[in-house]
Amino acid sequence: MDLSKINLDAPHSMGTTIIGVTYNGGVVLGADSRTSTGVYVANRASDKITQLTDNVYVCRSGSAADSQIVSDYVRYFLHQHTIQLGQPATVKVAANLIRLLAYNNKNMLQTGMIVGGWDKYEGGKIYGVPLGGTIIEQPFSIGGSGSSYLYGFFDQAWKEGMTKDEAEQLVVKAVSLAIARDGASGGVVRTVIINSEGVTRNFYPGDKLPLWHEELEPHNSLLDILNSTSPEPMNI
Repeated sequence: MDLSKINLDAPHSMGTTIIGVTYNGGVVLGADSRTSTGVYVANRASDKITQLTDNVYVCRSGSAADSQIVSDYVRYFLHQHTIQLGQPATVKVAANLIRLLAYNNKNMLQTGMIVGGWDKYEGGKIYGVPLGGTIIEQPFSIGGSGSSYLYGFFDQAWKEGMTKDEAEQLVVKAVSLAIARDGASGGVVRTVIINSEGVTRNFYPGDKLPLWHEELEPHNSLLDILNSTSPEPMNI
């Protein structure tokens, strides 16, 4: 590839995979860790699940700068809200603040977000806020470029009343599938579990993820692959 012919000023294609799933008692959020700038991987271990309050987190996709500034504003507003009320903000309040910022700046922002958390009034909730500022309450939500590979998978695999472990296994499996199929998703898988007991963060390195069709086993060096024994030729 002739790098001199790449237009670095052209609009960059941005990709990711973010997921939010409700289960019987809380929510599980998950994301890959690849941040890309056009054809380049700018960060292979970024954290796309951002804390807004003690009980609410947001998954970010699209423009990293746009999603980060929206998260910073909402975190500040929620802090003020908590001080004024004397109690933590609900998941719905946090999602509506993100929706308000996204809608009022829809001509300038390029970010889709998934808000998830737990509060004492409604329990675990997931809200999707895609491009344009619509807000959608869903039992599960997927976003980013990797989501196009996951809709049919979720229609078949998701079910009501899942346990915490079942929900997290589903999220890790789905993100690993998107990583295998989507060139803009990659790296590691991070999950956040939020319920009445608090928040648990988990980390799944790339070499420990499930392998899918035609994926190679992880190697420390390309030479490990080249020096491996070739399969016997087939006789017809």
